[in-house]
Amino acid sequence: MLNRRSFIRILSMITPAIALGGVTVHATNHEEKKQGYSSLIHKARNAMLAMQRASWEQGTAIQVMIECEDHEMLRMMVDEAILRQSHDGRTCMLGSDHNVTDPIAAGYGILKAYDLFKEEKYKAAADRLYDYCKNQAPRDQSGTLYHLNDSKQLWSDSIYMVPPFLAAYKDYDECMKQCRGYRARLWQPEKKLYSHRWSDDENSLITERCWGGGNGWAAASFAIIYELLPKELQEYREEVSSYLVELLEGLLNNMRSDGLFHDVVDNPQTYIETNLSQMASFAIYKAVRNKAIDPGYLKIARKMQKGALSKVDQFGYVQGAAGSPMFNAPGVSSEAQAFLLMMIAEENKISHDK
Repeated sequence: MLNRRSFIRILSMITPAIALGGVTVHATNHEEKKQGYSSLIHKARNAMLAMQRASWEQGTAIQVMIECEDHEMLRMMVDEAILRQSHDGRTCMLGSDHNVTDPIAAGYGILKAYDLFKEEKYKAAADRLYDYCKNQAPRDQSGTLYHLNDSKQLWSDSIYMVPPFLAAYKDYDECMKQCRGYRARLWQPEKKLYSHRWSDDENSLITERCWGGGNGWAAASFAIIYELLPKELQEYREEVSSYLVELLEGLLNNMRSDGLFHDVVDNPQTYIETNLSQMASFAIYKAVRNKAIDPGYLKIARKMQKGALSKVDQFGYVQGAAGSPMFNAPGVSSEAQAFLLMMIAEENKISHDK
């Protein structure tokens, strides 16, 4: 079992070199690796916690605490999420009132807090959020949730924000319904990638480009969903696994030699982006550990991880990610910090399972 202390101490292998601030430090023994990664994780975690966070960023940071089994911090972050729960059930509500799916990202963590601490406030908050998902949130004719409440748009981001909570809530049918709904509008089978945005108002894709972040959200979601689906739902598990495998094929067709991707995955004229590699690497490690995909993908995950680690600066910031707050230029973001930590946590679990 990976507890908080063992995660922060971290551990064994990952790569034979530690990249910080553009300088590669070669670890010559186990103890040096442990010390190097302990420093990296400490800095990256502090950087994430120091950042102001929107609703989906708080939800993603909460997921870090699930993956790292840091239950103390999970509880504190969930308390903040439900402190800002609106009357309709949405959590983490700071700033815009137009967000529909982003505030759902914290839902899995709220349910996890209830499982751990058995306090009724967590169950009540999760029930209210679930009621919002099922009965209140605006949606298209198939029942797929719109990303915003002031336009009829489906976004690839929402593949991560909504279905994992529904799987954690044990509404597996609704989880799969949402996955299929986003896929029906956004999946490009010839590229094996997701476009970013569909508009029902225009009855067309309004952002056809295959944004790296959106494809990363999808990959991470499928790995989390597979882990949450019970073994008796084998057809659902196989379906989710196939979604991840197809997406990985599309990503690998466009991966650079350094393990990184372009911001628009299939457009090399766009800037080199860091976080997609972390998101996809996390997804591979988790999916392999849960036997959802072939272990042969581990070599690819480690290449992506090495590329991403080369972009971490001396302060622990993941540089070159789609940068907050607009995500349209290279920079840093809370979600990039989160996926660095989740990627390393999942790789460590793989190492300990051997």
